[in-house]
Amino acid sequence: QVQLVESGGGLVQPGGSLKLSCVTSGFVFRDYGMSWYRQRPGKEREYVATITRSNGHTYYTNSVKGRFTISRDNAQNTVYLDMNRLKSEDTAVYFCQRPGPEPAWGQGTQVTVSS
Repeated sequence: QVQLVESGGGLVQPGGSLKLSCVTSGFVFRDYGMSWYRQRPGKEREYVATITRSNGHTYYTNSVKGRFTISRDNAQNTVYLDMNRLKSEDTAVYFCQRPGPEPAWGQGTQVTVSS
């Protein structure tokens, strides 16, 4: 079955960096664009970034542009989110998503930005 497993979250100081990974299985990874979402405390889940399936074009929500980078490794069936210059407002559970008529989600990984 389709599985998405995120990892790489943790506690980091403001201005620090983290790199999240999402390892997938159960579908042909290279045939899908992939996205990251996050859910901040007390907020609804929100869109963060997307990478397309074919040419690797990337898209970001405004609040993370210039700080976050989404990438993919089709040989490893993995999508990444490289997060730099982290702010306290980036504190959230981060989820990877395979978009589509029946979106698939991982279980999420907690990112806490705090001094």
